[in-house]
Amino acid sequence: MKKLLSVFLSLIMLGVCIAPVSASAKTDVIKPLDEKAVRLHFAAWGDPQVSNYLTERRPYLQTSAADIRNNKTKKLDALVIAGDITENSIPDEWNWVYEDINGIGVKNYINATGNHDIRIHDYNTAKASFVNFTNKLNKNAGSKLRIKKLNYSYTIKGYKFIVLGSDSASFEEAELSTKQLKWLNKELKDGYKKNHPTFVIAHQPLKNTHGLPDTWGSPINSAGSIGNQSDKVKKILNKYPDTVFITGHLHTGFGKYTYGKIGNIHSVNLPSLGVDNEDGENNDHGIGYLVEVYDGKVIFRARNFDKGVYLPKYDIDINMYINSVKLSKKSYKYDGKVKKPTVSVKDVYGKKINKKYYTVKYSKGRKKPGTYKVKIKFKGKYKKAGTITKTFRIKK
Repeated sequence: MKKLLSVFLSLIMLGVCIAPVSASAKTDVIKPLDEKAVRLHFAAWGDPQVSNYLTERRPYLQTSAADIRNNKTKKLDALVIAGDITENSIPDEWNWVYEDINGIGVKNYINATGNHDIRIHDYNTAKASFVNFTNKLNKNAGSKLRIKKLNYSYTIKGYKFIVLGSDSASFEEAELSTKQLKWLNKELKDGYKKNHPTFVIAHQPLKNTHGLPDTWGSPINSAGSIGNQSDKVKKILNKYPDTVFITGHLHTGFGKYTYGKIGNIHSVNLPSLGVDNEDGENNDHGIGYLVEVYDGKVIFRARNFDKGVYLPKYDIDINMYINSVKLSKKSYKYDGKVKKPTVSVKDVYGKKINKKYYTVKYSKGRKKPGTYKVKIKFKGKYKKAGTITKTFRIKK
């Protein structure tokens, strides 16, 4: 009897390892905020890192894929995975990921390699595994995207995606050749349109961004970053306003390290889908973004794909027309007088925008202690920038 009980418990534990940990919600389904106005709609994941021996990771990929499959609107334009798709780039791992994300209802698969996808094998062997995996997914999805190298570009509905890939099997960082850097500059130049995003995908972020090197747990300045070419990549990206740089690698959850404005670069570091996240306010597994592109705006809508729910607290709203909106003062000490901070607005090139292109509306009162809103509504040639709301406080 005890032996039968032992076998039964073992089967239960095995089921826990191989079955999805939760079912995708059917109420908070994937849907853009404005179905008529949205120009591009895609999912962005980091680090599924599916492993043949760390079996707890794959279920999060399975439930996340099921969440996308449960999408009740149009097919997503793409699924972007910012590297570390597998743990060790072995055939079983590639096959399992393929089984889980093939045919889930996306039109294109934009994949980048991470260090785990290439580092412990012959470089050309690892490269072939990744290329075959990506091409097979896209062929079955009906996409025209076919790749031959780890770095490539592809345009979807007029929006360009540029993927960077290491030119050698470096253990943690990437090695980007001079040839690839020149290619990156040319691709950005050819695809640049004012107030129009270009998406650059890489596994590792730039150094000293997203809390680095602390979020990598190292005192070394370049630790956790794209590597020795970080400054060169940064210089190239900064030449083209409205560049959105999407990375992974750090395994940090949603929070203060997720988004940063680096000169002209909008840098978004994705949390890990399958590996434990740290250093965030939300460190759940299965988290990532649904990205919605509108005229003059990109919205990264945070989502727990494992549970099938949006997490609006961690949304990122990127304005392609406005670099900054600043109030002359964010905090006042209560003195019984009405407070009215002035507004200063700069465009994506850092130039001050004339007041004739926007109106400013203040909350009523603004005497008593509390938090008050200032709404800046744009017009004329900046009309597509919409409305931006800032706040200030009056303290006791």
